[in-house]
Amino acid sequence: MIVSLPATPIEWAKKACDSLMDVYEAGELPPAHRWHYHQGVFLCGMELLWEKVREDRYLDYIQQYVDDLVDEQGNLYFARDELDAVQAGLLLFNLHERTGKLKYRIAAEKLRNLLLTLNKTTEGGYWHKDKYPNQMWLDGLYMAGVFSLKYANFYGEAGLRGTVLHQEKLMRKHMKDEASGLLYHAWDESRRMPWANPQTGCSPEFWSRSLGWYGLAVAQFMDLLPAEDPGRAELAKELHDFVHALIRYQDQESGLWYQVVDKGDQPDNWLETSGSCLFVYTIARAVKQGIVGEDAAEAARKGYKGLIQVLQWDEQDRLILPDICIGTSAGDYENYVTRPTVSNDLHGVGALVMACVEMESLIKGR
Repeated sequence: MIVSLPATPIEWAKKACDSLMDVYEAGELPPAHRWHYHQGVFLCGMELLWEKVREDRYLDYIQQYVDDLVDEQGNLYFARDELDAVQAGLLLFNLHERTGKLKYRIAAEKLRNLLLTLNKTTEGGYWHKDKYPNQMWLDGLYMAGVFSLKYANFYGEAGLRGTVLHQEKLMRKHMKDEASGLLYHAWDESRRMPWANPQTGCSPEFWSRSLGWYGLAVAQFMDLLPAEDPGRAELAKELHDFVHALIRYQDQESGLWYQVVDKGDQPDNWLETSGSCLFVYTIARAVKQGIVGEDAAEAARKGYKGLIQVLQWDEQDRLILPDICIGTSAGDYENYVTRPTVSNDLHGVGALVMACVEMESLIKGR
């Protein structure tokens, strides 16, 4: 029986982190003992929570995960043919700053240098993975972009900023649908994939979580780019327009968003939680950055309340986030709506923690 429900967004964020910490030792987070973005997303959410509550048990848990995989010489085993491998590197910067241990910087350098080896489109866009040749995916902007900007800021490699902004511009150029303001999940420069539009190369649908990765990335870019960077104004306008595009497709009854964002009227479509969490984070962050106004803040509050209403509990009073789409490649409508769902998948819980931390000041005092 639940004795007392969390009262604030921060308390919900703590409950989400504490619930998974109660189930898993840090190195056992699934997939166990692997350098992987699933753990990286969850632990990045935990790091944002730590910044608010300053409870070192959260930082200790993050360090336990990293130290399970990075040895004293900065060696680590990671996939060398995909952007996804870079994301967990976001955990290294705070550890290097906090401990002074060189191994964390060495590991970060290895991930930075991975970007030098990746295949690219003819315009210099990173392939998402080698096994997806000639393809850019929205996911990749977050997987490598935020790391690149943090690396630029921590270690003085300013040229990475231009690379990151170039990746975002290419995605907009090839993947943005001007009518809806949304971006397609993937783009195949070669037009060879069965899902690729023969004229544009785009996949045919707007997938919730991929749009969430894009929004998360752009919102965090705004925090990481220097005030004088010439790309900020253009990026701010894009974030403004993107947030308002998301709001247009928010389900008014639940406050959440559908798996295929623009097709909520289809009977086999369904409300998906990880993308909804990422959208709430993105909208709330844009509000705080002054990019969008009170109408967007209300949409974020509606989304947050919708998320809290779908949360469940196990017999040990641990939080459960349901209806998280499993990892998903680009495809057609049927591909997305028939994907299995799971509970407490790490990129869902991590996104929930991010959303709750970001909503604290928008809920407080209301």
